[in-house]
Amino acid sequence: MGADLAVLDAEADGHETKPPARYTEATLVKAMEEKEIGRPSTYAATVATIQDRGYVRNRGNALIPTWLAFAVTRLLEEHFSELVDYDFTAGMEQDLDRIANGDLRRVEWLRRFYFGDETRSAEGLKELVDDLGEIDAREISTIEIGDGVVVRVGRYGPYIEDTKTAADDPEQTPRRATVSDDIAPDELTPEMARELLEVAADDGKVLGRDPLSGNEIVARAGRYGPYVTEVLPDEEAPAAGAKKKAKVKPRTASLFKDMDLASLDLETALRLLSLPRVVGVDPADGAEITAQNGRYGPYLKKGTDSRSLATEAQLFDLTLEEALAIYAQPKTRGRAAAKPPLKELGADPVSGKAVTVKDGRFGPYVTDGETNATLRKDDDPESITAERGFELLAEKRAKGPTTRKRAAKKAPAKKTAAKKTTAKKATAKKATAKRTTATAE
Repeated sequence: MGADLAVLDAEADGHETKPPARYTEATLVKAMEEKEIGRPSTYAATVATIQDRGYVRNRGNALIPTWLAFAVTRLLEEHFSELVDYDFTAGMEQDLDRIANGDLRRVEWLRRFYFGDETRSAEGLKELVDDLGEIDAREISTIEIGDGVVVRVGRYGPYIEDTKTAADDPEQTPRRATVSDDIAPDELTPEMARELLEVAADDGKVLGRDPLSGNEIVARAGRYGPYVTEVLPDEEAPAAGAKKKAKVKPRTASLFKDMDLASLDLETALRLLSLPRVVGVDPADGAEITAQNGRYGPYLKKGTDSRSLATEAQLFDLTLEEALAIYAQPKTRGRAAAKPPLKELGADPVSGKAVTVKDGRFGPYVTDGETNATLRKDDDPESITAERGFELLAEKRAKGPTTRKRAAKKAPAKKTAAKKTTAKKATAKKATAKRTTATAE
């Protein structure tokens, strides 16, 4: 006790934390279910709405928030905080259920929601929207990044603005640059923003001239990301009476994800402009295979059959043998590819078929091939027992299949009957005419 200890060795142990994973459609639905927001019938509509309105965009399965979502969220939190509160939303869901069951009158509920509740000193929607004209839309749609740079959400999309330069010289127009959709808000650093401003100020970075065409090659920062393009010479006006030639479009190519505008050189830009590249011809069917870079990444194309590549670098160095080996394998993406089961639970005691746990669009579920049952929020796909899986399937079978009522269509009148009636009338008229003629004679 109390003895001094000599330190023989000491090592620094570093620890790095990882940010939480981005939401997917399944995890977003699970989070709404845990907070008791929405109902199973409204989950799909909610996910579709935030995508259709541009609040998120997809990067694989992940949902990436956009700058528009930041501006809208700030507006709601600062001026309508009561309406976007989780507890308010969950309570409203319960009130709607009470209205549906007849335990609460809808007119009284709507009156309190709009005009407020004096007994609880709660404001209504009417008071919240009275000051809409006083909201500074420019301030709401401005997000600070750092180093005197802000992102503003404008009418035609988000853009960067240098407020430091504008503060030093108010008469000078501040520098601006468009933010591409490929840059997520958490990926835009002050250094990257400054780089985009420099490129935009010079109307592009001149890399050199193409030794074959002699055209100038320029790198620019566009709305959909950095790219390289060639500057075509101005065309001479056609002579009087001569036909106008079709305008030639300049070659354009997007930079790879691991490329940087600041360090891009002419050689790399010319390689990008050479895409798509012909890899070779398939000896089996004589179809040409090309390597291309698309919106969703690099891929091979042979006729109408496309296959994804692992990296963008393969666009330059992939050989014909490697391309044929990729096409020899079954597709791993798209509709033809089925997701492997997460877990196998064995044979169901009722149907006798194998029960597996799978990952669906709205979360994990158990199925025997005929009946599907969604896992509850307390069920773990990896640790769920066979008995629990059989129980969920039994509950789903007891509810019966979901059917939609359709209005019965009236059967069209039979044309044959109409024809017979017309024929009978025509015959009766002829008989009357004959009788009249006989009487006259």
